[in-house]
Amino acid sequence: MGHGKLRKFAENETFACLVQPAAEEVLSGRGREFALKDHPLKGHWNEKMFDAPRPIVLELGCGRGEYTIDLARRNPDYNYIGVDIKGARLWRGAKEATLSKMGNVAFLRTRIEFIPAFFAPSEVAEIWLTFSDPQLHHENSRLSSPLFLKRYREFLAPGGLIHLKTDSMFLHQYTLALCRENSFSILARSEDLYSEDMAEPHRRSSPLRGSPPFSGANAGLCGQPYPPQAEARETRRARLGGAEALSDAQVDAIFEVHTYYETMFSRQGYRITYLCFCIGTSDDILSPSSFDADYWRSVEGPRHSVALPDL
Repeated sequence: MGHGKLRKFAENETFACLVQPAAEEVLSGRGREFALKDHPLKGHWNEKMFDAPRPIVLELGCGRGEYTIDLARRNPDYNYIGVDIKGARLWRGAKEATLSKMGNVAFLRTRIEFIPAFFAPSEVAEIWLTFSDPQLHHENSRLSSPLFLKRYREFLAPGGLIHLKTDSMFLHQYTLALCRENSFSILARSEDLYSEDMAEPHRRSSPLRGSPPFSGANAGLCGQPYPPQAEARETRRARLGGAEALSDAQVDAIFEVHTYYETMFSRQGYRITYLCFCIGTSDDILSPSSFDADYWRSVEGPRHSVALPDL
Protein backbone atom coordinates (compact mmCIF):
# COMPACT_ATOMS: atom_id res chain seq x y z
CA MET A 1 0.00 0.00 0.00
CA GLY A 2 1.37 3.41 -0.96
CA HIS A 3 2.32 6.08 1.56
CA GLY A 4 -0.41 8.36 0.18
CA LYS A 5 -3.15 5.88 1.09
CA LEU A 6 -1.65 5.22 4.49
CA ARG A 7 -1.59 8.95 5.19
CA LYS A 8 -5.22 9.30 4.15
CA PHE A 9 -6.31 6.36 6.27
CA ALA A 10 -4.54 7.83 9.27
CA GLU A 11 -6.12 11.24 8.71
CA ASN A 12 -9.55 9.63 8.27
CA GLU A 13 -9.37 8.58 11.92
CA THR A 14 -9.32 12.26 12.93
CA PHE A 15 -12.47 13.33 11.04
CA ALA A 16 -15.51 13.60 13.30
CA CYS A 17 -17.79 13.58 10.24
CA LEU A 18 -16.56 10.17 9.04
CA VAL A 19 -17.98 6.97 10.52
CA GLN A 20 -15.92 3.81 9.90
CA PRO A 21 -17.57 0.91 11.74
CA ALA A 22 -15.79 -2.37 12.26
CA ALA A 23 -17.49 -5.47 10.85
CA GLU A 24 -18.45 -6.72 14.31
CA GLU A 25 -20.47 -3.53 14.88
CA VAL A 26 -22.96 -4.47 12.16
CA LEU A 27 -22.59 -8.24 11.72
CA SER A 28 -23.28 -11.18 13.97
CA GLY A 29 -22.33 -14.77 13.17
CA ARG A 30 -19.56 -16.04 10.93
CA GLY A 31 -18.85 -16.88 7.32
CA ARG A 32 -22.04 -17.19 5.33
CA GLU A 33 -24.09 -17.61 8.50
CA PHE A 34 -24.25 -13.97 9.48
CA ALA A 35 -26.98 -11.44 10.12
CA LEU A 36 -27.05 -7.67 10.30
CA LYS A 37 -27.38 -6.01 13.66
CA ASP A 38 -28.24 -2.40 14.37
CA HIS A 39 -25.41 0.12 14.54
CA PRO A 40 -25.61 2.58 17.48
CA LEU A 41 -26.25 5.46 15.05
CA LYS A 42 -29.37 3.82 13.62
CA GLY A 43 -32.24 6.19 14.31
CA HIS A 44 -29.90 8.79 15.85
CA TRP A 45 -28.06 10.42 12.95
CA ASN A 46 -29.71 13.81 13.39
CA GLU A 47 -29.06 13.72 17.11
CA LYS A 48 -25.44 12.57 17.07
CA MET A 49 -23.83 13.56 13.76
CA PHE A 50 -25.24 16.90 12.63
CA ASP A 51 -25.47 20.38 14.06
CA ALA A 52 -29.29 20.42 13.72
CA PRO A 53 -32.07 17.92 12.89
CA ARG A 54 -33.02 18.04 9.21
CA PRO A 55 -34.29 15.62 6.52
CA ILE A 56 -31.51 13.18 5.63
CA VAL A 57 -30.31 12.52 2.09
CA LEU A 58 -27.98 9.61 1.24
CA GLU A 59 -25.58 9.37 -1.66
CA LEU A 60 -24.77 5.68 -2.11
CA GLY A 61 -21.43 4.96 -3.76
CA CYS A 62 -20.33 8.56 -3.27
CA GLY A 63 -16.67 8.06 -4.26
CA ARG A 64 -14.74 11.20 -3.45
CA GLY A 65 -17.81 12.86 -2.00
CA GLU A 66 -17.87 15.89 -4.29
CA TYR A 67 -21.57 15.42 -5.08
CA THR A 68 -22.44 15.09 -1.38
CA ILE A 69 -20.45 18.22 -0.54
CA ASP A 70 -21.94 20.32 -3.33
CA LEU A 71 -25.51 19.27 -2.55
CA ALA A 72 -24.97 20.11 1.13
CA ARG A 73 -23.67 23.57 0.29
CA ARG A 74 -26.65 24.27 -1.93
CA ASN A 75 -29.25 22.92 0.48
CA PRO A 76 -28.48 23.84 4.10
CA ASP A 77 -31.99 22.71 5.13
CA TYR A 78 -30.98 19.05 4.56
CA ASN A 79 -28.39 16.77 6.13
CA TYR A 80 -26.29 14.72 3.70
CA ILE A 81 -24.49 11.41 4.18
CA GLY A 82 -22.11 10.05 1.54
CA VAL A 83 -21.61 6.27 1.67
CA ASP A 84 -18.74 4.34 0.11
CA ILE A 85 -16.46 1.42 0.97
CA LYS A 86 -13.24 3.07 -0.25
CA GLY A 87 -11.57 4.97 2.57
CA ALA A 88 -9.00 6.67 0.33
CA ARG A 89 -11.83 8.16 -1.74
CA LEU A 90 -13.89 9.27 1.25
CA TRP A 91 -10.87 11.10 2.63
CA ARG A 92 -11.32 13.94 0.16
CA GLY A 93 -14.95 14.64 1.00
CA ALA A 94 -14.44 14.21 4.73
CA LYS A 95 -11.46 16.55 4.70
CA GLU A 96 -13.38 19.22 2.79
CA ALA A 97 -16.35 18.96 5.16
CA THR A 98 -13.99 19.25 8.13
CA LEU A 99 -11.99 22.21 6.80
CA SER A 100 -15.18 24.02 5.78
CA LYS A 101 -16.88 23.23 9.10
CA MET A 102 -19.97 21.88 7.37
CA GLY A 103 -22.49 20.86 10.00
CA ASN A 104 -24.84 19.15 7.57
CA VAL A 105 -22.41 16.60 6.06
CA ALA A 106 -21.30 13.17 7.20
CA PHE A 107 -19.66 10.20 5.53
CA LEU A 108 -20.08 6.49 6.20
CA ARG A 109 -17.56 3.86 5.17
CA THR A 110 -19.41 0.60 4.67
CA ARG A 111 -20.71 -1.80 2.06
CA ILE A 112 -24.05 -0.81 0.57
CA GLU A 113 -25.26 -4.34 1.33
CA PHE A 114 -25.07 -3.44 5.03
CA ILE A 115 -26.98 -0.17 4.74
CA PRO A 116 -30.17 -1.31 6.61
CA ALA A 117 -28.05 -1.71 9.75
CA PHE A 118 -27.49 2.05 9.88
CA PHE A 119 -30.88 3.68 9.31
CA ALA A 120 -34.24 3.35 11.05
CA PRO A 121 -37.65 3.30 9.33
CA SER A 122 -38.45 6.66 7.69
CA GLU A 123 -35.08 8.11 8.79
CA VAL A 124 -34.02 8.91 5.20
CA ALA A 125 -35.86 11.35 2.92
CA GLU A 126 -33.99 10.83 -0.37
CA ILE A 127 -31.36 8.59 -1.97
CA TRP A 128 -28.95 9.51 -4.77
CA LEU A 129 -27.33 6.83 -6.94
CA THR A 130 -24.64 8.67 -8.88
CA PHE A 131 -22.70 6.87 -11.61
CA SER A 132 -23.03 3.46 -10.02
CA ASP A 133 -21.43 0.43 -11.64
CA PRO A 134 -24.13 -0.87 -14.04
CA GLN A 135 -23.16 -4.48 -13.31
CA LEU A 136 -24.02 -5.58 -16.85
CA HIS A 137 -24.20 -9.29 -15.99
CA HIS A 138 -25.15 -9.32 -12.29
CA GLU A 139 -28.61 -7.94 -11.55
CA ASN A 140 -28.45 -8.44 -7.79
CA SER A 141 -25.31 -6.27 -7.66
CA ARG A 142 -27.02 -3.28 -9.30
CA LEU A 143 -27.85 -0.58 -6.79
CA SER A 144 -31.29 -0.16 -8.39
CA SER A 145 -32.15 -3.89 -8.42
CA PRO A 146 -35.14 -5.31 -6.52
CA LEU A 147 -32.73 -6.67 -3.90
CA PHE A 148 -31.36 -3.22 -3.10
CA LEU A 149 -34.68 -1.39 -3.46
CA LYS A 150 -36.16 -3.65 -0.80
CA ARG A 151 -33.30 -2.68 1.50
CA TYR A 152 -33.84 1.02 0.86
CA ARG A 153 -37.55 0.68 1.56
CA GLU A 154 -36.72 -0.40 5.12
CA PHE A 155 -35.57 3.12 5.98
CA LEU A 156 -36.87 5.44 3.24
CA ALA A 157 -39.71 7.71 4.32
CA PRO A 158 -43.09 7.30 2.56
CA GLY A 159 -42.92 9.24 -0.69
CA GLY A 160 -39.13 9.40 -0.43
CA LEU A 161 -37.28 10.00 -3.69
CA ILE A 162 -34.64 7.92 -5.41
CA HIS A 163 -32.47 9.80 -7.91
CA LEU A 164 -30.46 7.84 -10.48
CA LYS A 165 -27.88 9.79 -12.47
CA THR A 166 -25.72 7.70 -14.78
CA ASP A 167 -23.71 7.61 -17.99
CA SER A 168 -24.88 4.01 -18.55
CA MET A 169 -27.88 3.72 -20.85
CA PHE A 170 -28.05 0.07 -19.78
CA LEU A 171 -28.56 0.99 -16.13
CA HIS A 172 -30.98 3.81 -16.97
CA GLN A 173 -33.16 1.63 -19.18
CA TYR A 174 -33.05 -1.28 -16.72
CA THR A 175 -34.21 0.94 -13.85
CA LEU A 176 -36.87 2.59 -16.00
CA ALA A 177 -38.22 -0.84 -17.01
CA LEU A 178 -38.19 -1.93 -13.35
CA CYS A 179 -40.19 1.16 -12.37
CA ARG A 180 -42.76 0.41 -15.04
CA GLU A 181 -42.93 -3.28 -14.12
CA ASN A 182 -43.77 -2.35 -10.53
CA SER A 183 -45.92 0.72 -11.28
CA PHE A 184 -43.57 3.03 -9.39
CA SER A 185 -44.22 6.76 -9.69
CA ILE A 186 -41.72 8.28 -12.15
CA LEU A 187 -41.35 11.94 -11.27
CA ALA A 188 -38.72 13.05 -13.78
CA ARG A 189 -36.46 11.54 -16.42
CA SER A 190 -34.11 12.37 -19.24
CA GLU A 191 -32.06 10.19 -21.56
CA ASP A 192 -29.77 13.09 -22.44
CA LEU A 193 -29.61 15.83 -19.81
CA TYR A 194 -27.28 18.09 -21.72
CA SER A 195 -28.52 17.54 -25.26
CA GLU A 196 -28.15 20.61 -27.47
CA ASP A 197 -31.02 19.33 -29.61
CA MET A 198 -34.23 19.68 -27.61
CA ALA A 199 -36.19 18.43 -30.62
CA GLU A 200 -34.53 15.01 -30.34
CA PRO A 201 -33.95 14.33 -26.64
CA HIS A 202 -34.36 10.53 -26.70
CA ARG A 203 -31.89 9.17 -29.24
CA ARG A 204 -31.19 5.44 -28.79
CA SER A 205 -27.89 4.98 -30.66
CA SER A 206 -24.65 4.40 -28.80
CA PRO A 207 -22.89 7.66 -27.87
CA LEU A 208 -19.69 6.33 -29.40
CA ARG A 209 -21.30 5.83 -32.80
CA GLY A 210 -21.58 9.55 -33.38
CA SER A 211 -19.74 12.72 -32.44
CA PRO A 212 -19.46 13.49 -28.72
CA PRO A 213 -22.12 16.01 -27.73
CA PHE A 214 -19.58 18.23 -26.00
CA SER A 215 -15.97 18.66 -27.01
CA GLY A 216 -13.37 21.36 -27.14
CA ALA A 217 -14.70 24.63 -25.77
CA ASN A 218 -17.97 22.98 -24.73
CA ALA A 219 -16.41 20.16 -22.71
CA GLY A 220 -16.63 22.01 -19.40
CA LEU A 221 -14.82 21.30 -16.13
CA CYS A 222 -15.93 19.85 -12.83
CA GLY A 223 -18.36 22.22 -11.17
CA GLN A 224 -19.39 23.89 -14.43
CA PRO A 225 -22.80 23.22 -15.97
CA TYR A 226 -23.22 21.33 -19.22
CA PRO A 227 -23.74 23.12 -21.54
CA PRO A 228 -21.71 25.98 -20.03
CA GLN A 229 -24.29 28.70 -20.71
CA ALA A 230 -27.07 29.14 -18.19
CA GLU A 231 -30.52 27.91 -19.11
CA ALA A 232 -33.91 29.05 -17.99
CA ARG A 233 -35.35 26.77 -15.36
CA GLU A 234 -38.33 26.11 -17.61
CA THR A 235 -35.95 24.66 -20.19
CA ARG A 236 -34.37 22.45 -17.58
CA ARG A 237 -37.76 21.21 -16.44
CA ALA A 238 -38.66 20.48 -20.06
CA ARG A 239 -35.54 18.32 -20.33
CA LEU A 240 -36.84 16.36 -17.33
CA GLY A 241 -40.37 15.94 -18.63
CA GLY A 242 -41.72 18.68 -16.39
CA ALA A 243 -40.50 17.44 -13.00
CA GLU A 244 -43.41 19.08 -11.22
CA ALA A 245 -42.67 17.18 -8.01
CA LEU A 246 -39.11 18.56 -7.78
CA SER A 247 -38.23 21.91 -6.25
CA ASP A 248 -36.33 24.57 -8.18
CA ALA A 249 -33.25 23.81 -6.07
CA GLN A 250 -33.48 20.11 -6.88
CA VAL A 251 -33.81 20.82 -10.62
CA ASP A 252 -30.82 23.17 -10.58
CA ALA A 253 -28.68 20.64 -8.71
CA ILE A 254 -29.38 17.94 -11.30
CA PHE A 255 -27.80 20.11 -13.98
CA GLU A 256 -25.14 21.99 -12.05
CA VAL A 257 -23.61 19.42 -9.69
CA HIS A 258 -21.20 16.95 -11.29
CA THR A 259 -19.05 14.10 -10.08
CA TYR A 260 -15.54 13.37 -11.28
CA TYR A 261 -16.86 10.48 -13.36
CA GLU A 262 -19.66 12.54 -14.87
CA THR A 263 -17.13 15.00 -16.21
CA MET A 264 -14.84 12.24 -17.47
CA PHE A 265 -17.54 10.31 -19.29
CA SER A 266 -19.21 13.43 -20.68
CA ARG A 267 -15.90 14.28 -22.34
CA GLN A 268 -15.87 10.83 -23.91
CA GLY A 269 -19.24 11.49 -25.52
CA TYR A 270 -21.47 9.53 -23.16
CA ARG A 271 -24.88 11.01 -22.55
CA ILE A 272 -25.79 11.66 -18.95
CA THR A 273 -29.19 10.31 -17.99
CA TYR A 274 -31.42 11.00 -15.01
CA LEU A 275 -34.36 9.23 -13.43
CA CYS A 276 -36.32 10.14 -10.29
CA PHE A 277 -38.89 7.78 -8.82
CA CYS A 278 -40.69 6.65 -5.67
CA ILE A 279 -40.71 3.02 -4.53
CA GLY A 280 -44.15 1.46 -4.22
CA THR A 281 -45.49 -0.01 -1.00
CA SER A 282 -46.26 -3.55 -2.23
CA ASP A 283 -44.47 -6.38 -0.46
CA ASP A 284 -42.62 -7.64 -3.52
CA ILE A 285 -40.53 -5.83 -6.14
CA LEU A 286 -40.23 -7.62 -9.46
CA SER A 287 -37.39 -7.65 -11.98
CA PRO A 288 -38.39 -6.06 -15.31
CA SER A 289 -39.76 -8.66 -17.70
CA SER A 290 -39.63 -6.36 -20.73
CA PHE A 291 -35.99 -5.24 -20.40
CA ASP A 292 -33.83 -6.28 -23.38
CA ALA A 293 -30.53 -6.77 -21.55
CA ASP A 294 -28.66 -8.06 -24.59
CA TYR A 295 -29.54 -5.01 -26.66
CA TRP A 296 -28.63 -2.48 -24.00
CA ARG A 297 -25.38 -4.29 -23.26
CA SER A 298 -24.56 -4.05 -26.97
CA VAL A 299 -24.72 -0.23 -26.97
CA GLU A 300 -22.49 0.23 -23.94
CA GLY A 301 -19.09 1.51 -25.02
CA PRO A 302 -15.73 1.20 -23.25
CA ARG A 303 -14.93 3.77 -20.55
CA HIS A 304 -11.43 5.19 -20.31
CA SER A 305 -9.76 6.91 -17.39
CA VAL A 306 -8.46 10.33 -18.35
CA ALA A 307 -6.62 13.01 -16.41
CA LEU A 308 -8.89 15.76 -15.09
CA PRO A 309 -8.15 18.85 -13.02
CA ASP A 310 -7.90 17.98 -9.35
CA LEU A 311 -11.13 18.42 -7.41
